[in-house]
Amino acid sequence: MPASPSTARALNDRLALRLLQQQGPLTAGQLKQLTGLSRPTVADLVDRLTAAGLITVVGESGEQRRGPNARLYGIVAGRAHLAALDVRTEGVLVLVSDLLGRVLAEASAPIGGDTGTGPAVEQAVAAVERAVKEGGADRLHTVGIGAPGLIDPATGDLRDSAGLPAWHRSLVAALQDRLPGAGVTVENETNLAALAEQREGAARDRDTFVLLWLGHGVGAAVVLDGVLRRGASGGTGEIGFLPVPGTSALPSATDCDGGFHSLAGAAAVVSLAAECGLPALGTADGPVDGEADGPADGPGVVRAVRGTADEPEAARVVRGALARGSAADERFLRALADRIAVGAASVVAVLDPGCVVLGGEVGRAGGAVLAGLVGERLRRMSPLATEVRASGLGGTAVLRGALLTARERAQDELFGAPER
Repeated sequence: MPASPSTARALNDRLALRLLQQQGPLTAGQLKQLTGLSRPTVADLVDRLTAAGLITVVGESGEQRRGPNARLYGIVAGRAHLAALDVRTEGVLVLVSDLLGRVLAEASAPIGGDTGTGPAVEQAVAAVERAVKEGGADRLHTVGIGAPGLIDPATGDLRDSAGLPAWHRSLVAALQDRLPGAGVTVENETNLAALAEQREGAARDRDTFVLLWLGHGVGAAVVLDGVLRRGASGGTGEIGFLPVPGTSALPSATDCDGGFHSLAGAAAVVSLAAECGLPALGTADGPVDGEADGPADGPGVVRAVRGTADEPEAARVVRGALARGSAADERFLRALADRIAVGAASVVAVLDPGCVVLGGEVGRAGGAVLAGLVGERLRRMSPLATEVRASGLGGTAVLRGALLTARERAQDELFGAPER
């Protein structure tokens, strides 16, 4: 059946707004060319979207073209303000942006492990309020949160998980109470990192890939045919529980020790470094700060990489090995790559994604060198052609994914409004 006039208007408006979002300011003539709509129809939708406060004149197409046809229309960036949160066991990172995703302010709140639930939540919420104020926003339209743990697919709530701070689950309710009118959504951090890699990072040319998260724990996010797959219980990618060779026991329903976590989790990485004879952190032979500046003696290893003092010990161990490039360091990196490849090979055997992206603090620290070593080992283990890539977004992946999610939710609501 043909669309009703109101439905047709809404579809045309949404199409025009998406084009303005993706390509930036456009003239009415350019909108006509890109949409295939008639000139009167484009003129009507421009008037309609302008009256709704969604677009405005932001300039002219060129000095040689004056008049109505030369006006450039753009989305009103201040029509809505968004917040993105990266919630971690040790604190929270926050950014506030406009409707176009331009970052207006950032904040952080370190939260100690011995902090009670109430004070911890207050510190996190205060960081959000501080960023909102610094960003010049009157109120937030949408808040996107990335957190470790399982998200209940039926309710969208963060499920109670052993080992995670209690304040994580209380934060969502507190934000909803302190930010009236704002829509608050929470998603698993690895899933958000994958969405960001798909849109802006290492997997922009891939509709199907797996993000392997290597941090304090291990996990994976699965994107098939352009769609993030969460599973029946929200547990797709919980590969820390994957039984693998090389561990002393099997995991249980409540404890991933004995699973892939025991091979590639942060504690296992630090232990492996000690077994390979790497120097303790903080010694004269420890990590070196600075940009990569050339090849070392071993293949594919660089002498110096940028590190940060506050990143997890496992990530600093990997950076240190890359910085020094000794025989022991290369032995450690290859042993680590062998372990990571065990988990990657299991995922590849089931999903055949064609591409695995290494993310998380350890994956980020290893960069292209570690990705290359894992890819080399994987080619010997699996008959399925699989490219292994380093994260293209580094430590910003979760925040970028949370912001993209908040932005899409806000735009879905706002862009569907004009139907007059």
